[in-house]
Amino acid sequence: MILAIDCAANLCSACVYDSEEDRELGRKVLDLGRGHAEHLIAVIVAALGAAGKTYADLGSIVVSVGPGSFTGLRVGVATARGLSLALKIPAIGVTTLEALATEAWESFPQRPVLVVLDGGRGEIHGALYDEAGKLSSGPAAITLEEAAAMTTMAAKGLILTGSAAMRVAEAAGQSLDVCANAATADIAVYARLGARKAPDGKPKPLYLRGADAKPQAGFILPMAR
Repeated sequence: MILAIDCAANLCSACVYDSEEDRELGRKVLDLGRGHAEHLIAVIVAALGAAGKTYADLGSIVVSVGPGSFTGLRVGVATARGLSLALKIPAIGVTTLEALATEAWESFPQRPVLVVLDGGRGEIHGALYDEAGKLSSGPAAITLEEAAAMTTMAAKGLILTGSAAMRVAEAAGQSLDVCANAATADIAVYARLGARKAPDGKPKPLYLRGADAKPQAGFILPMAR
């Protein structure tokens, strides 16, 4: 039994997934924007309740590790690691890029996929996957122009997906299929991907650039000697 959680973007999501029967048992999704730390545990409890399960029924935890909201990722990953430690079960990280690519393949199988997310500061967080699902380029923080250029690198039949998909398609100046204009995938996609992965230690947030908040040098106190 898998618990999947996602705080990478505006959504605060959790679902319980039966990997043996390949079906979702229950979910809870809130569109918050901010405030994931205050709501995530209640969202998890609601998903467990909808599935008729408890923490004791879980065999692993899957968490979105980004790229995405700096604070949201820290909340989701810290919660997954805390539950993993308390329940003595593995925690598995899944990137928003691979989740969005997988969601695109569910609608457009065996097509190359370029995932492009708004990264702030004029950046785009992107990754290019070939038609076999292999990562061809990225993940990386790139410019809009670089993302548009990547559309010409891919094989024919490219699918664009992610929150920057429409902007990249327009900048590319060519007719491209857009699967979704979203910052994260459906929570069940994370659960299905996590079910296929072997635990690889403690999941860590995937940050493609540094935090917006920086220490103010003028307020740093000298070290005591």
